[in-house]
Amino acid sequence: MKLSKLVPLTLIIPSLLFTGCSSDSSNEAAGKESSNSTTEQTETTASTASKELEQAVADYRQYGLEQTDIFVEGTTEFVEAVKAGDLEKAKELYPTARMPFERIEPIAESFGDLDPKIDAREGDVPEEEWTGYHRLEKILWEENTTEGTEKYADQLLNDVKSLRAKIELADVQPQTLVTGAVDLLNEVSSSKITGEEERYSHTDLYDFAANVDGAKKIVELLNPVLKEKDAELASTLDSRFNDVYDALEQYKTENGYVSYTELTEEDTQKLSKAIDALAEPLSQIGIVLEQ
Repeated sequence: MKLSKLVPLTLIIPSLLFTGCSSDSSNEAAGKESSNSTTEQTETTASTASKELEQAVADYRQYGLEQTDIFVEGTTEFVEAVKAGDLEKAKELYPTARMPFERIEPIAESFGDLDPKIDAREGDVPEEEWTGYHRLEKILWEENTTEGTEKYADQLLNDVKSLRAKIELADVQPQTLVTGAVDLLNEVSSSKITGEEERYSHTDLYDFAANVDGAKKIVELLNPVLKEKDAELASTLDSRFNDVYDALEQYKTENGYVSYTELTEEDTQKLSKAIDALAEPLSQIGIVLEQ
């Protein structure tokens, strides 16, 4: 991301207004001194912002690694329950095992071959190629059994471990963070709010919360730069994230979230409005960081 190094005109103009009050040589010297000082200050600010963005990228890469480790652990437990024939345990573990993946989708989606293997919904890929969490979801909830799941369970764990290996090589740039936060909210609007993502288990609120978590983490990492450039926007984002979490809070249970089928149309509209209210300021981050 290129940070602007243009010298603010308002800082140069005052030195030009007084050209009639002294000799040309003294005015020229004063002008050069003012220009040099302003340029140095601007370059220092840009350098600081650049270093802060580099740190944000490094921290996000680490966050991705940590979440993928948790994803591997959760998937391992889920697969063990599936293969042991423990239907209820598998259903219990399913939504929480997926949450780390939902938090880091901006990175996970960069590996185009693995993302659909792990997370494709029915109809996203040809039937004979359909594997992953949602293939197992359909069997566990629609057929209410673990029979016939072993090959899908084994394939899922292998794919998740492959993701962990590849995540080390992920090309993470400042733009990854900016677009990633927006994409995560788009995920909520396009598939979580509609109930399309978890059409068999109706555990959409877990995915909803995880996507918001992922977007919030990105904003937290960008905050040092964001607060310097637009403190008001940073404050607005913090407030809007809190509004979304408050909206989700009423659907929490002791161990997670209620089934999405329990929400009324009015409930989903309220959640949608909270997401839309957050998406608007979130979309401004890229513009602000380029200033």
